[in-house]
Formats: sequence, C-alpha cells, structure tokens
Amino acid sequence: MLDSSHLLFPSSFPVLKRRKLETIQVNLGYRCNMSCQHCHVDAGPNRTESMDRKTVEQVIDFMRSFPISSLDLTGGAPELNPHFRFLVKQARGLDVRVIDRCNLTVLEEPEQATLAEFLAANHVEIVASLPCYQEENVDSQRGKGTYESSIRGLKMLNALGYGDPASGLELNLVYNPSGPHLPPPQEILEADYKTELLDRFGIHFNRLYTLTNMPILRFGSLLQSQGKFDGYLDLLRSAFDQNNLNNVMCLNQISVDWQGYLFDCDFNQMLDMPLAHAGCARTHISELVGEELNGATIKVAEHCYGCTAGQGSSCGGALNK
Repeated sequence: MLDSSHLLFPSSFPVLKRRKLETIQVNLGYRCNMSCQHCHVDAGPNRTESMDRKTVEQVIDFMRSFPISSLDLTGGAPELNPHFRFLVKQARGLDVRVIDRCNLTVLEEPEQATLAEFLAANHVEIVASLPCYQEENVDSQRGKGTYESSIRGLKMLNALGYGDPASGLELNLVYNPSGPHLPPPQEILEADYKTELLDRFGIHFNRLYTLTNMPILRFGSLLQSQGKFDGYLDLLRSAFDQNNLNNVMCLNQISVDWQGYLFDCDFNQMLDMPLAHAGCARTHISELVGEELNGATIKVAEHCYGCTAGQGSSCGGALNK
C-alpha cells in the first residue's frame, strides 16, 4: 500500500481550538469481517489489533469522571471486540448515549447471532454503512454479496423497531462517494435513499449521513496508484467553506485508539498525530481523568480540508445542511 501521509504536510489549514468535550470516539480495534475500498482505517479480517479489557475499563473510568454525553464505538467492526458488550452495558448504566458504527454484514457473522437483539435491548444508536442504494455500487466498493447482506441486516433491525420514530431506536445510514469527488447534498440524497429502500424493500431509517472520503491509508493509496491524489486534494481545498470550521467534530470530541492513546479525531489517529496535551508526546486516556482540554490547539494537516469542503463532513454527516 502506498503511503500518502507525507503528502499532507506542510499544511495551510486554519488553526483550531478545542471546546468543551462532549463525545469520546473509541476505536475497539482494526479487525473487521470486510475490507472496504474507501476504509481510512485499513481494517480487515487479517488485522489482530484489539482493545484489551484493562483499556476498556480505563475508558469506563474516564466516563465516570468526566460528564461526556456520547460514546461513539468504531473499528474495524467494533462488535468483534470481545469486550464490546461489556463496554456498552457499562456506558448505558452511566446514562451515556452509545453509538455503534456497524457495517450491517457483521449481524450475519455466526458468533453475532444475538447482536441485533443486544443493541436494541440496550438502546444503542446504530450508524450503518450503506454507500449507495444500488447493489452494483455497494458491491464494487465493499465486496460481492455485501448489498444483499446489508439489506437483510436492515430488515432485521427494522423488525426490532429500529428506524421507527415511535420506538426511540435510531438507525442512521452512511453514504461515501465511490471515487474522488464530494458527496451530493445530504438532504436530497436522503430523500432518494428513503424512497428507494422503502419502495423496493419496505425498509425504514431515521437519517442519512454523507461523508467525504479522506485521502489517507487505503483510499489515499488508491488515489496515488491512479494518479489522482493531487487532483483530489485540490478539489478539497477549492471547496473549502469557512463556515464549516465552527462545526467540525474535533472541537468537542476526542478519538481513542485500541491501545488507549488519544487523538483529536479518528483521521489523525490513522496518521499517528497524537493529541497535544501537557507537553507530552502521547497521552493515554488513563492520564486524562479529571483533566480539561478546553482551549487546546488541535493538530491539523491537508486532510482536514475533507471535513470542511462543500457542505462539510463529520461522523454526524454534513455540517452545513
């Protein structure tokens, strides 16, 4: 795989300062049952990195000591971590909102037969990847058979009440472009998704999030191999919208890697750009208990233009809706 990280420096991206911390996004490991083309984590079935029980308990200790509102679980496939369910139960016991970034196909893994019921019983919000409502596009980006498995997963979740506003069980979908271009307007695409999935399969969901692909790791390598890396960065820079700076996710969120070390965002984690705190080269979540990050400088590079281009992009979808 071609390394694109050195192409992101130096950077002209504006200075950003942290605000009150509200969300911790925890990467439970890089093991995944899939190897998606656009994956910025380079996750896959052969990855072995996985957060251990001690680090999971340190995450829980942090939640007990700091009044965060949301725990955002990602991977890889976060559900494949053996301590996933323990962490979810502990967080819900602390009245923390839990988000599971689910690839849908994991629901059909043999050892995950009760996963959907577990998520519903603990009122876990699901953010599910479905990069298109057309089978050909999904399978070309994520692997043959992914679309059919994803549709079965969505039907399974709907049967449990997910996507029904009356149930309180949120099911949100994620769209990623299939190539080096920006996502279309989120609200328009959401309407198309809802029409297509309802008419063809009777599937309901709450919201669609559109995410811009980041020029790092697997997608960055693909761009380089196609000779499109510089052109894509130029596209992101030219579409920069100053108004998006006020809403980027790193202002009130931190990212925790599978070993417990802290980063300003998941993308910085993949680029090994640790969070700057108290003059330390790296800060572990166990060292942050009772500490305040408000006002700290956020590390930036050229990939940050991906979050501020056009309508903007974050883990919660478009910034400028």
